[in-house]
Amino acid sequence: MQESTLLLDTDALSALRGKKNLLAFSGGVDSTALFFLLKDANIEFDIAIVNYNTREASKTEEEYAKELADRYSKRCFAKSVLLSGSNFEAEARQVRYGFFEETIKEHGYENLITAHQLNDRLEWLLMRLAKGAGVRELVGGMAVQKRESYTLVKPLLKTSRDELYGYLASNNLKYFEDKSNLDTKYERNLFRKEFAEPFIKSYKDGVKSSFDILEQEAKIFETPFYVDDSLIIFRSVSPLVDISNSALALKRIGYLPSCKQREEIGKNFDAVVGGAFCVCKNADGLIFVSPFVKCVMKKEFKEACRVFGIPSKARGYLSLLGVEPKAVAASVNSFLTLSADSYSKPSK
Repeated sequence: MQESTLLLDTDALSALRGKKNLLAFSGGVDSTALFFLLKDANIEFDIAIVNYNTREASKTEEEYAKELADRYSKRCFAKSVLLSGSNFEAEARQVRYGFFEETIKEHGYENLITAHQLNDRLEWLLMRLAKGAGVRELVGGMAVQKRESYTLVKPLLKTSRDELYGYLASNNLKYFEDKSNLDTKYERNLFRKEFAEPFIKSYKDGVKSSFDILEQEAKIFETPFYVDDSLIIFRSVSPLVDISNSALALKRIGYLPSCKQREEIGKNFDAVVGGAFCVCKNADGLIFVSPFVKCVMKKEFKEACRVFGIPSKARGYLSLLGVEPKAVAASVNSFLTLSADSYSKPSK
């Protein structure tokens, strides 16, 4: 029990206690260690696994997940898929989180738990550092992050992969190694093998401390996000903060902007990014981030968008969703008013 609480983030544990939790499970080192750490810490949870059928061991890993769930009286939700797209990692992530969110909605879970750990965090930082990023993107996700309909919880962000290996070995726990994680044709694996792993072996304590500092500094940029599907709206603060928030919003809807694209966004906040997303600001200082959709719109719809301050580049996506501009404006105004009241309250 003591070892479990030492390896798990205290804020994450507080967010999980007494809640209905779903653990994203794979059978690998990280999620298997987290399964038993949570169990030892008396956290209640069920598990969900996606079988991509890419390896001979995929079915065995799915069966192991079901076996663990049965052994410890947990529910196991499983999805089997075959992906054929050119960008497997991106497609797999979309399928994975889509499945988790469907399960959360259908069964009323409050938290989604993922096994991202310190090495993952450093790999992400180095990858973004290589392409141009601000503080919030370099930090990546926090231990507890509120989403639209659930909270994303990452209890292992201060725990290294070596520490998880040690925990599994000392408790003689079974897990699986995904050999595709060694294939350096994938960018993340290259950063892991060549940079992150050697660095964290020598400077683990310093890396942990640096992320603690970066998290505190990233909070300076915190701005309330109104989120409806893939539409994100927030109030403009300053050019630097607005660029950071735009990049973060784009990440949330599935796109990581390059350094050059960040510069383009910052010119006048009326940009199409990657040909598929838009970032645009209206006259009231609200910034809209959404998919960029070209479609035929009725004259009345376009006029309503103009009246209620919906920028032209964001209108196609609203039209596609069948959302009324007046309803969007009312929801955003209510959300931002409540958020402003919350932010203005003095901290205790």
